[in-house]
Amino acid sequence: MAAMPKALQSTLLTLRELLFTTAPFLLLAAGLLWGAYRWLQPNPPTHVVLATGVPQGAYAEFGQRYAAHLARHGIKVELRSTQGSAENLALLQQPGSGVDIAFVQGGTWQKPAPETAEEPPDPGLRSLGRMFHEPVWLFYRQDIARRLTGSPEITRLAQLAGATVNVGAPGSGVSPLVQALLAANRIEPGTITLQQQSTTPAVIDLLGGKIDALVLASAPESLMVQMLLQTPNIGLFDVAQAEAYSRRFPVLSPVLLPRGVVDLSRDLPPADVRLLAPTASLVARADLHPALVQLFMQAAQQVHGGAGWFQRKGDFPNAADGEWPIAPEAQRFYSSGPPWLQRFLPFWLANLADRMWLALLAIVAVLIPLARVLPPLYEFRIRRRVFRWYAQLRGVEEAVGQRPAPELLAELADIETRVAQVTVPLSYADELYSLRGHIDMVRQKLKAV
Repeated sequence: MAAMPKALQSTLLTLRELLFTTAPFLLLAAGLLWGAYRWLQPNPPTHVVLATGVPQGAYAEFGQRYAAHLARHGIKVELRSTQGSAENLALLQQPGSGVDIAFVQGGTWQKPAPETAEEPPDPGLRSLGRMFHEPVWLFYRQDIARRLTGSPEITRLAQLAGATVNVGAPGSGVSPLVQALLAANRIEPGTITLQQQSTTPAVIDLLGGKIDALVLASAPESLMVQMLLQTPNIGLFDVAQAEAYSRRFPVLSPVLLPRGVVDLSRDLPPADVRLLAPTASLVARADLHPALVQLFMQAAQQVHGGAGWFQRKGDFPNAADGEWPIAPEAQRFYSSGPPWLQRFLPFWLANLADRMWLALLAIVAVLIPLARVLPPLYEFRIRRRVFRWYAQLRGVEEAVGQRPAPELLAELADIETRVAQVTVPLSYADELYSLRGHIDMVRQKLKAV
């Protein structure tokens, strides 16, 4: 087998020594990087549970849009149907419910009054901001209105005395709101018969004449709201005192349903209708992965950021949520928008870089001083291939006159033979040639004895 060329031997030696020299450094860097990855957990879970509301409601409709947006980034959003805001909030606060994020109507959470001067305990939830107005719709049968008031319109809540009104299933968040509005109007309990069943059967009963009115709190995207607004002989309560209500109930805002906005060709509604609207928030557990918060914020901007019946473009989403602390990643979105890298890179890669860059800088800051020892260490490993023979050469020289010269010459020849097999990079060849010169110098000294 042909001998390996000296140039190739030198190259392979250089590569081997570089590998052995840098291996501990590379292992340390890999360990720090792995530790930072495990600590930061930059990649989010690929499955998240969003609690919405009743089927065919606005929450359910918005949930479908969120799911479609996150699916484009490889995140599966499981939509959990519920009776509404109160149940959503209960599921968020219930350990083991599996719900990560949910729509919650403003005013659903009753912040506990502190018994001392200290702040009440953190509920462990964070808001992603206000997402949309959720008007309170009171639909009634106009024939019932004629029987109660002599007019096809109901203008005051007290005129519903003797009527049966559905206020949503338990857990919807509508019932406590209606109870508060009735109390503010000094309407005695029992004056109006309140019924609690879910939206779809309640709408069927309203259209079938089994109940007289129903109350919904929903965005206009709700299919049931859209249908009732266009159903003949179904009236919509005009809240003439909307401004007064908003002063008494801070979670309510006066909004206007403009004339003709439902159907311009049919002029529906035929006049402006004043309504009250709490604002729905997207509320998540405090430990929801920041990358998922970022994706939900981007989806929220697409879903809720346009103009609508009760808002102008850009009104939503917004951070004006006084009930819940704003999630840090959501606040970052409101301040600076989507991460810059996501404009150019796939979500997973942009998120990884965005979450890891500080850790990478810290690792580099630690490794740079350590990297300074690599050149001296590499030089030491190369030179020791030559210098280790000087110990044997010195032993031979010190034995001159104490041991027979032929024996020392034979030992020196063995050293020279073995040194001839030593390979070093060309940049260190002078060290090797110097060693050979010193071997010859000792040989001459032995011959002179």
